[in-house]
Amino acid sequence: MAAPPSISTDVLIVGAGPTGLYGAYYAGFRGLSTVVVDVLPALGGQVTALYPEKEIRDVAAIPAIRGRDFVSALEAQAAAFDPTYLLGRQAVRLTHSDGEPVVTLDDGTVVRARAVVLTAGIGTPTPRPLPCGDEWAGTALSYFVVDPAVHTDRDVVIVGGGDSALDWADALGSIARSVTLVHRRAAFRGHAATLARVRAGSTSIHVDTEVVRLDGDLESGTLAKVTLRGRNGDETVVAADHVIAALGFISDLGPLRDWGLELKGRSVTVDRSMRTNLPRVYAAGDLTGYDGKVKLMSVGFGEVATAMNHVAVDLDPDLTLFPGHSTDGV
Repeated sequence: MAAPPSISTDVLIVGAGPTGLYGAYYAGFRGLSTVVVDVLPALGGQVTALYPEKEIRDVAAIPAIRGRDFVSALEAQAAAFDPTYLLGRQAVRLTHSDGEPVVTLDDGTVVRARAVVLTAGIGTPTPRPLPCGDEWAGTALSYFVVDPAVHTDRDVVIVGGGDSALDWADALGSIARSVTLVHRRAAFRGHAATLARVRAGSTSIHVDTEVVRLDGDLESGTLAKVTLRGRNGDETVVAADHVIAALGFISDLGPLRDWGLELKGRSVTVDRSMRTNLPRVYAAGDLTGYDGKVKLMSVGFGEVATAMNHVAVDLDPDLTLFPGHSTDGV
């Protein structure tokens, strides 16, 4: 049997959300090679999964930016230092060899790092399942949109009543052949302005309604129609090529809970250097907890910069903790 693939790097970042992407940039700024792993198949963490079309307004010097564009900008910033991304894979086991972390992924890949920085947000996100049609998952049924263009000139059914469902109905309304929005309640939880745009467009909205059946050629993954059932029992059949179940995510620490990290609830305890209780393992962003913690992206950016500067000095004691400014020498 062949040995599992092995990768060596200075820093392994677990979590490819905004904090992890900024960490990849900052590790490169400090001259460190970086591998970034994430269980989701796309960069951006919950920004990509839950509100890629919504404007972010709480990042310094950016009055407003669409979530998808924000993630793209962070990716471009990190690209200057060529990080390696291992997406759609979960970090499942941590050991140490000669005092340095060794992390095994769920596909068997072994990452040998000189330090690990955890930026996994509020944990591993598991989508809330659509009660019917699970056999279509991965073909005609998805739980978030990686590439909107896939839905161009297609009949799309979106299930949900929160920001994510409304964002996708708003975004796909101009490119899909048809968009049908299905919500099991009468009132939507999402942003009122987005809902107003969706109502003003061509989207067909069904409230107090659930999806009860998906029909098509399951072997080829070709969906043809979806059956909806209202609260009064009446059924409606709509054309559908794709179903997006935007029902939210359940977050859990997953395998990280078994790594031996000091935890307080679902938060990883860190010191002022963002060190955890495990050797050469740091954490930053919403995953971390300490007295006075405020869970904002801007706070996570500062925490991961602090972590990477301490990592740099740990790996090379001849370095200074303060890295200088990016404008130095320009």
